[in-house]
Amino acid sequence: MTTIRTVNWVAVSCLLIVGTAAGLIVGMVTGGAAVPSELGDTGDFLRWGTPSFRSINNVAQAIAIGSLVFTAFALGTKSKAFTKTLSVAAVASAIWALAGTAYLLSTFLMVTGSELSLDASFADQLFIFVTDIQLGQMLGLNILAAFVLSITTLLVRSLFSVAVCAAIGLASLVPVALSGHAAGSASHAMAVNSLGLHLVGISIWVGGLVAIVFAYRADQTINIVKRFSSLALIGFALVIASGFASAQIRIGTIENLFTTGYGQVVLLKTIAFIILGIIGALHRRKLIGELQENAKKFWNLVAVEFVIFGVAIGLGSALARTANPVSDFPIGDLTPAEILTGAKLPPEPGMWTWATTFKPDLLWLLITGALALFYLVGVWRLRQRGDSWSWSRTASWLAGVALLAYVTNGYFSAYEQYLFSVHMLAHMLLTMGVPVLLVPGAPVTLLARAVAKRQDDSRGVREWVLWAVQTKYAQFISHPIVAAMLFASSLVVFYFTPVFGWATREHIGHQWMIVHFVITGYLFVQALIGIDPGPSRFAYPQRLMLLIGTLAFHAFFGLAIMSSNTLLLADWFGAMGRTWGQDPLSDQQTGGAIAWGIGELPTAAITIIVAMQWARSDARDAKRLDRASDRSGNEDLAEYNRMLDALAKRKEEPRN
Repeated sequence: MTTIRTVNWVAVSCLLIVGTAAGLIVGMVTGGAAVPSELGDTGDFLRWGTPSFRSINNVAQAIAIGSLVFTAFALGTKSKAFTKTLSVAAVASAIWALAGTAYLLSTFLMVTGSELSLDASFADQLFIFVTDIQLGQMLGLNILAAFVLSITTLLVRSLFSVAVCAAIGLASLVPVALSGHAAGSASHAMAVNSLGLHLVGISIWVGGLVAIVFAYRADQTINIVKRFSSLALIGFALVIASGFASAQIRIGTIENLFTTGYGQVVLLKTIAFIILGIIGALHRRKLIGELQENAKKFWNLVAVEFVIFGVAIGLGSALARTANPVSDFPIGDLTPAEILTGAKLPPEPGMWTWATTFKPDLLWLLITGALALFYLVGVWRLRQRGDSWSWSRTASWLAGVALLAYVTNGYFSAYEQYLFSVHMLAHMLLTMGVPVLLVPGAPVTLLARAVAKRQDDSRGVREWVLWAVQTKYAQFISHPIVAAMLFASSLVVFYFTPVFGWATREHIGHQWMIVHFVITGYLFVQALIGIDPGPSRFAYPQRLMLLIGTLAFHAFFGLAIMSSNTLLLADWFGAMGRTWGQDPLSDQQTGGAIAWGIGELPTAAITIIVAMQWARSDARDAKRLDRASDRSGNEDLAEYNRMLDALAKRKEEPRN
């Protein structure tokens, strides 16, 4: 077998570097960022050096994160490639930290117009930039993560540790996404989500490609190529979807795509990624089956991709220095709603508003779409091999996913910032409505049955999920008592602490709120009616008592909100300048009534399900006892009759 060790890795690195440089130059010239600014040019060095540092930072960041994700999902600790890919991640993290530091410093010089100096005043200004200014804070957090990973990746020796490092790397993309768009703009949420998902997709795709090259040098196993193909497909989908959403926000019209420098760079970058996806798909479809016979063809699988990836990343770095056609900020005289949210006050909700209002959230569109797609694929796999899966489970799961998609992208998404009652109804649906539909779908059971078990010591999605539900932490938080406490206490902690304000004003807080409500609700419902594996569940009468007690707490909470004369977040809900609907305090009291009364429908549904499971359990126990009696020749019945006869004789005996 021809070995891949003959590949010149200096040449491979040069392909990525040359591609990145070419993309950066073309993007800077096409977009106009290479031309000195008329308002105050910072000089050739900063004009070209800042995007160059960012390009290096982006490439190293993607390699580090992608290598960790690839290692966590494709390799086992016994694999020869395990140490190799971790070394790649460590080196890339170190380069990422250094390039990120240079990019932060050059950004500071461009923003402030300062000159590099060793004076104490310069150091003080830089310290203020990093600690007090949001842009500096976000860049600083990203660099901090890079330094942490450059050390920890050299120390880890278990898949769990690798997964933690991968999580740190992915989390480091959040500050980058938050710093990439104006917080006060109307499209802030969509812009942050699209940029964040774009970075995740590129990291998984590009970093995984670099990791697999080094992994395949150490361990020429066809499985790792197939596993990377799955990761690359996910990365490609994220890049295309997020790129499309981002282009809509920043370009605005089709005309701007062709007539502005920003649009032309976006077009070039889009073409690069589409070509990359097509080439990658064709290569893998044709070459994966031939790699075992001729490993040299592996070069054909990755060489062209390295060049185009470099071009795409270079174009992206140039894009960050190019003025986009659509302004990040609202223009003209701003209304109170625009000052607070960045968007104009929506019209008064009417009869058809519930069905016709649509405010998309790219993150949750992709999440809900993936949840539905992968579930259906799992059911299809079972049917293909002749196994059955209840249609009612599938219908329940899809209904839950559809409700989650509606809450996060429809009427509630558009009005919850302005009306407390709408926010409360969305909260109740997320924590009680969605889980009641999702839990009967038994997704963990479907995953365990539909996905083949890996034969090596690596962990795919199946292995990670089954490991996660069996950890002591998962067993603890999913215990019925703990799940009920989390479910009930979340109300008080959320609404009567600064967490409510953070989740209302900040995009990342809003996303956390959705995740938290769904998970706490899911854990509670799982403890009552769950089918998937978990901790020992209570007996059916105890489940009903737990349900009644917990939802009674919900009712008391709703009553407290409904009877309160103090407006929560008065500087938000009370300052929107609404001219329609109830006044803010009355609307809040309506929200309290919703919290008080909305629990009746989910409570009734859960009670019916518990009763049905109880009846089925009794029926199963009766059948089991009947079969045992048949096997013993009805000996248990004969024994019971003998006991009755003995009791009767004892009653007939005369007493002394």
